[in-house]
Amino acid sequence: MTSIYIDADACPVKDEVLRVANRHKVQVYIVSNGGLRPNHHPLVDNIIVPHGPDVADDWIAQRASKGDCVITGDIPLASRCIAAGAQVLQHNGEIFTPENIGHILATRDLMTDLRAANPLMQGGGKSFTKADRSRFLDALEREMRLVLKAK
Repeated sequence: MTSIYIDADACPVKDEVLRVANRHKVQVYIVSNGGLRPNHHPLVDNIIVPHGPDVADDWIAQRASKGDCVITGDIPLASRCIAAGAQVLQHNGEIFTPENIGHILATRDLMTDLRAANPLMQGGGKSFTKADRSRFLDALEREMRLVLKAK
């Protein structure tokens, strides 16, 4: 059965995921360490995992498989889910694939090393825009159709 897993901490597109899931009648798992208001939609399971590094990521990675969709901005989690055969989308609609995840992981690691070597190096992510939200909604709808068609 196809499911959508949301790495929910700091996820700005939960409502968009629910719109697509409702249209396709797909189960959604909202996974977090707590602190989120539970969603009472009948297709949603609110999963609260213990606090700790990567506990939510581990929960998702252990369950996501071929035919599932994972929503995350966490690159190592994306890599693990892709290896399991899941489709993985970022919050801005960009799709992590087997072809691009290696480069994205390497860039992430390089930037981590550069920031560690130069504490004055600062950077912040781009702000989340309406265009990102729209791009995400389109990408998720497209991915869900592909996944459900392949069943």
